[in-house]
Amino acid sequence: MRGRLLVLGAIALAGVGFIFLRGPSPHIQIRPEVLADFGLVKITNTMVTSWVVVLLMVGTVFLLTRRWELVPRGAQNFIEAVIEAFYNLVTGVAGEKNGRRFFPVVATIFFFILFANWFALTPLFNVVGLVKQVPSEAVAEHPEGKVFVMDKVDVGPLPVGLVPFPGLGQWQGEAIELGEPGAQEEVRHAEEEGKLVGEFLPFLRSMNTDVNMPLALALAATIAVEYWGITALGLGTYAGKFFNFGRLVRGIVSFRPSLVFEGVIDAFVGVLELFSEIIRIISFTFRLFGNMFAGEVVILMFTFLTPLLLTLPFYGLELFVGVIQAFIFAILTLVFGMAAVSHGAHEAGEHAAGHAGHVEEATAVAGHTSS
Repeated sequence: MRGRLLVLGAIALAGVGFIFLRGPSPHIQIRPEVLADFGLVKITNTMVTSWVVVLLMVGTVFLLTRRWELVPRGAQNFIEAVIEAFYNLVTGVAGEKNGRRFFPVVATIFFFILFANWFALTPLFNVVGLVKQVPSEAVAEHPEGKVFVMDKVDVGPLPVGLVPFPGLGQWQGEAIELGEPGAQEEVRHAEEEGKLVGEFLPFLRSMNTDVNMPLALALAATIAVEYWGITALGLGTYAGKFFNFGRLVRGIVSFRPSLVFEGVIDAFVGVLELFSEIIRIISFTFRLFGNMFAGEVVILMFTFLTPLLLTLPFYGLELFVGVIQAFIFAILTLVFGMAAVSHGAHEAGEHAAGHAGHVEEATAVAGHTSS
């Protein structure tokens, strides 16, 4: 009986949201909205979100660590447990020496992306912002896009544009596609009714839905990987992974076709390694961007179409996706860092082993000759 009541209550709640709380279908675009324009510098909502994320993380760390105790308890105990678990994961993959080098960068990437992804699921995102009014005379200047029809409401001294709740006669909030025929007449009619018609520019939007932020993180991770490789192996040894022409030159000088063939293969593999470094930046960027942008689109559509209950499973899914994407980005940075610092050591080991083999062979020949 209780199960049936829960099912009926869930259906009723979904029905109420579908009938009385549906907003207009959101205007979805890849490019972030510009909140302020200072000529060469444009402040977008994703930039504002990144600033807020950094401030919140710094403030949270300060509040949790201002009374640091030798014997942890409460919030300090939880923070130390999380950091220690992640540190053990990094050192388990990279070893103690490299783990200590890699941990600050890898941990910063993980927690920064995770905090940003989860923060973007709060109700502040994509619902509060500026209204850029579009008068009917200016509709022809906006061949694409969507404007919302809002009621003008004064909250104290602050004028507010509010999308009204729909009712039985209107199944969802009203929006006008500017590219459709008759859009100018619809905007003029709404203005005559005293409505506010304009584009909605949210103050906050998930920073990872702006391709610039995943690209910046990918560049930072790649720079860190290259730095680890150069400092661990030396510039010459590390660059030899990409520009491996030694065997080719020796083969040409000594007129040995077999060595030339091997040198061509080495050079080709080096070019592939160089391309892989560049492609890694692209894969880093679009893996994070694509997953987070798709998640935001799903959340937006279900929030505006069925604002109660049916959005909860997708919020749970995005909580999981936020962790997974942060973990993948951080662990791939760690794996690529290990590959960078170990490649030259592996090549040096093979070279040393080959040199030792030649020495042993020469010694054996000398011993056989002397006998």
